[in-house]
Amino acid sequence: MAERMRARELRKPQPRLGWPDLRANALIVSLALAAVAASLAVAPDSRGVFAAGLALIAIAIAVVDARHLLIPDELNALGFGLGLGYAGSTNHPAVEAIILATLRGAALALVFLAVRATYQWLRGRQGIGLGDIKLAAVAGAWLDWQMMSIAINIAALAALAAYMARQLVLGRSMRATGRLPFGLFLAPAIWIGWILDQWLITAYP
Repeated sequence: MAERMRARELRKPQPRLGWPDLRANALIVSLALAAVAASLAVAPDSRGVFAAGLALIAIAIAVVDARHLLIPDELNALGFGLGLGYAGSTNHPAVEAIILATLRGAALALVFLAVRATYQWLRGRQGIGLGDIKLAAVAGAWLDWQMMSIAINIAALAALAAYMARQLVLGRSMRATGRLPFGLFLAPAIWIGWILDQWLITAYP
């Protein structure tokens, strides 16, 4: 009986990857390769290698958050750890740089946590997920104070523009209660912030 059931299962048609999925995956791979190449082009040394890793993590976070509205703790932890490694390997003294990166990450995470608590107190519901708060710590580990604010503004404006465009295309009205995967925009904005920082260092040494 068990063998018959197993044979029947094997005869069932297996699900195939649809054309939209193939195009989406091809786009994701292309973006990943382009981001890695851009990181190494901007900094053809160990900094670029670290940033290439950040780019891959950022894309992974963006894809998962877009599809499931969550950010895996493992990806946030990997991004944060890589940021500390980057800080320690590109700054001297290394221990002080790692401590400062940790403090920046903790400070920005606390700011996001305060925004979450305030929004919940005012509106009676959560506006920022815990994954976004942990992702803020990743931003703090990678970026200095000024670039952190720039990255957050980039993410916020991109998220607002994407939401407005989506509602217009679908013919829907703007709603303050609409859900949006903020990690989809914040994760790439961290890498973009790093790119901008390197450009500023090169343009204004």
